[in-house]
Order: sequence, then structure tokens, then C-alpha cells
Amino acid sequence: MALNFNQYATEGNTFLKDYTKEMNLGNDRDKAGRILTSILHALRDIIPPEESLQFIAQLPMFLKAVYVNGWNIKKKKPRVKKMAEFLDLVRAHDGPSAVNDFEYSDEVAERYVDSTFIFLRKYVSLGELEDIRDSLPKDLKNMIYSNLMF
Repeated sequence: MALNFNQYATEGNTFLKDYTKEMNLGNDRDKAGRILTSILHALRDIIPPEESLQFIAQLPMFLKAVYVNGWNIKKKKPRVKKMAEFLDLVRAHDGPSAVNDFEYSDEVAERYVDSTFIFLRKYVSLGELEDIRDSLPKDLKNMIYSNLMF
């Protein structure tokens, strides 16, 4: 199997360009990348590792790399039961940039989460998104449920 890193880079740049546009972030690909990464890492923190592996199996190589970067599978899972707690976890993964990226607004952050899952639907099967939804706490199921049909 030949590795074509140039192809992965091209696909990743195209994805990020399209994602930035979808998120209405102008040309700020850095911000889009931080938002995407923080959402994926927060998701990874709260779903079972087996579900993470099934999820990333469907992602293109460049998104797999984003998802697993810095992953410590033995790290204790945070207790996240409500959307506000999930948004706090997303912001924590974004670090100091969260202040600007999410504009001090749960509404903006939740819109970014919704848009991200809608966008990822291009890569991830409906069945896998349903599996992820089923592994989430009750108050977080809407994070994915409302976007499943897209």
C-alpha cells in the first residue's frame, strides 16, 4: 500500500476550505480548524473507545489524524450529561482561543456543533451516527439526533 501524503494534504485542505465556508467563517481556516478539532476531541472524550474506533473507520485519513491527535485512551472520561457541560468541554479543548472562537456564546457554540455534525454526515453513515447518539447521555442525544436526516 503506497501512502500518498500529498493526496491527504489536498483532501484535508479542500475539506477545511468547505468546512470554513459551511461554518460562515469567511476565510479563517485556522479558526475553523480549531473549532473542528475541539468538537471532535470533546466527542472522543465522552463516547466509548470502541465507538470512537468505529466512527474513525469511516473518516478519511486527514480527519482520522485530527481525531486521534493527542488521544489518551486510558484517560478518565469526564462526566458530561448536559449540553452546557459538553460546550464547556469543547471550549476547554480549544484552550485560550475559545474566547474568540465561540464568542462567549452557548448559542454560537451549539450552532457550530450542529453544523459540524451535519457536515460530517458526508463521511459517516447514518447507522454510525445513530450508534454514537445511542452512547450519549439523554440530554446530549439531540446533538446528533436533530442532524441525522441530512
